[in-house]
Amino acid sequence: MSSFDTPHHMYLFAMKNGKKKLAYGSTPEDALNILKLRLTDKEIAEIIADQYLKITQREMRAHLAELG
Repeated sequence: MSSFDTPHHMYLFAMKNGKKKLAYGSTPEDALNILKLRLTDKEIAEIIADQYLKITQREMRAHLAELG
């Protein structure tokens, strides 16, 4: 099965420091699992998993200042 068969979305997860972490995946849980592959345990602990915003690629520019 190709990854092109499943649509992927961008998610902005809230962090404890007030910033947001950008991730992509077919679901918010999938996006968080992808982040877990890239980030350390300490970095993952900063993410609030149940507070996220689904955005489009066009909206991403508006959120650049929030990323951390």
